[in-house]
Amino acid sequence: MEPDTEPRGTVTQREQSMVLNDVNMLYHIYATVPPIAQTLMMELQRKNHVEYLLRGLQQLGPSFCSLDANRPWICYWILHSMALLGEFVDADLEDRTIEFLSRCQMPHLATTYAAVNALISLGGEKSLPSINRSKVYTFLKCMKDPSGAFRMHDAGEIDVRACYTAISVASILNILDDELLQNVGNYILSCQTYEGGIAGEPGSEAHGGYTFCGLAAMILINEADRLDLAALIGWVVFRQGVEGGFQGRTNKLVDGCYSFWQGGVFALLRRFHSIIGESPTPVDQRGAECSIDNTQTTTASDVSEGDGSSDEISSQGSLNGSSRLAEREPLFHSIALQRYLLLCSQDPRGGLRDKLRKPRDYYHTCYCLSGLSICQHSWLKDEDSSPLPRAVLGPYSNVLEPVHPVFNIVLDRYHEAHEFFSRS
Repeated sequence: MEPDTEPRGTVTQREQSMVLNDVNMLYHIYATVPPIAQTLMMELQRKNHVEYLLRGLQQLGPSFCSLDANRPWICYWILHSMALLGEFVDADLEDRTIEFLSRCQMPHLATTYAAVNALISLGGEKSLPSINRSKVYTFLKCMKDPSGAFRMHDAGEIDVRACYTAISVASILNILDDELLQNVGNYILSCQTYEGGIAGEPGSEAHGGYTFCGLAAMILINEADRLDLAALIGWVVFRQGVEGGFQGRTNKLVDGCYSFWQGGVFALLRRFHSIIGESPTPVDQRGAECSIDNTQTTTASDVSEGDGSSDEISSQGSLNGSSRLAEREPLFHSIALQRYLLLCSQDPRGGLRDKLRKPRDYYHTCYCLSGLSICQHSWLKDEDSSPLPRAVLGPYSNVLEPVHPVFNIVLDRYHEAHEFFSRS
């Protein structure tokens, strides 16, 4: 018997081939169904998402273990997702959530970040005063390492994620001082790799999550100009794959959560473009492929009222129209990313997921919705403006609340917290 000489490829290559086949098949189905069916396929299933999220939040109670480090994260993922959808929890769930988080006394930076963001996402006169800023500040000082970086917990790991969570919490609670700031920028700078992205620690591989954390932290401490921003932008741009979604690392699979971790980098650069002297040069979306097989894209301008003429987004997701709008094009292909999120990441029953064949979960629901919001609002220079209909894929009812990209908190909740902690 002759040996099998057929090249098999690596595990990642085989998985990538399967992902491409799955996505291509779904995009082909979308392209061949009638327009009314396309509109339904592109619709954000708000009601189902809210029901899915509420079921998770209703698990909170005396029997819900508060010693698991994932629990504050689950609260944040659910509450932030609800806020993105424009939904509020009732008074009973609000009280139960605040009471539950008060029992999560775990000295860990990641869960501290999650708990603070959860309470800010909840908002209101009960939630914000429940945060003990004095104790948080004492804990942050204990986690400060002589190198300038932070540890995640006592004797725990030192990495860029710890730096971001510490600086983010200190900034939004208005307790950031010179002692916490000292040499943080030096550590993050040492983690930028030859590729341009940022690794978790010096000498490691560039990663989407750490790149977001590193850039966001450097913006908060006003040292972003120390990074090689041109190389960073170049690395992130090439993480958007042919499926339309982002990968977290070079030669890895697409994952819906990176719609925020990578897409959020562009939102940071867009909002804080003054750190590099001028607005970054946008990607010409007219030349970018929106799908693997160049199938028709349905946008809000196709299904909502309007003339649907010269400013309509074409089958490649291009914007044919005024130069005024072209100046606002984001650095990534926002239409292609929205397509991936709505068709591939969205579970029609409620919740969102990594990719096709994967189960839904609260983590991916949170960061896929955050990424979708980033896409919808990425064309705007004014944060108080509503998204352009032509920049929203699917019906205009898909529009989510805008987020503050540094903290990943809905913008109006951020303003509420900023005002509260500035006067207290």
